[in-house]
Amino acid sequence: MSPVGEVLARIQDIRTTLQQLQQAPTTGPTSATSAASAGAFAQALSSASPAAAATAGAPGAGAPGGSPAATAGAGATGASGRVLPTAGDATGADVVAAAERYLGVPYVFGGEDASGMDCSGLVQRVFADLGIEVPRVVPDQARLGTEVASLAEARPGDLVVSRGTGHIAIWLGDGKLLHAPRPGKDVQIVDNYLKDSDVTTIRRLLPPERTVAAAAAPAAPAGTDLATAALQRLLSGGAAL
Repeated sequence: MSPVGEVLARIQDIRTTLQQLQQAPTTGPTSATSAASAGAFAQALSSASPAAAATAGAPGAGAPGGSPAATAGAGATGASGRVLPTAGDATGADVVAAAERYLGVPYVFGGEDASGMDCSGLVQRVFADLGIEVPRVVPDQARLGTEVASLAEARPGDLVVSRGTGHIAIWLGDGKLLHAPRPGKDVQIVDNYLKDSDVTTIRRLLPPERTVAAAAAPAAPAGTDLATAALQRLLSGGAAL
């Protein structure tokens, strides 16, 4: 019998015992029966798979103080007060969303906040909102991440550097750029006006989309309740047996 099968068999034994207890006259507080049931369940899980039991109670696996819900989404706060993804979670699409929040901000040479910003100040501010530190000026920003070969291969969130290293814009996709163009203008979205011959480099700092590296859990057999199905997912999704 497989390790998962052993665990499920033990659970079935426990259920049978619990059903017998429930049918018998109650001689003590309900809480005592519940505690005994919980203890029996933990003992069965431990005997069938010690590593699985350790995983079930480890921080980050739903235990108090380690729950993903307690830490997920604890990203940097942007200028609007909205909590943004952290560096480890951010994607190119998040760069676009963060940049669009600054549309209409006036161009100010040397500026780097919502009161006014230049092209590289905009890039630095957008990534700072995502919890990512980048250099302040275009020549340094032009060395970040990995290089993209052409505009045809650019993805949302990529940085497009032109005029030698005199200007930088954020690629939005669909032939659009977002940038702080020059004095007298605001941060704006424009149709791409560049050819590959006008581009010094295109830099990609983040992946274009999130991917979750997790093996698909096998489907629970018919008649399996939610608790058993959850245990099956736990064991098949990462507990070392």
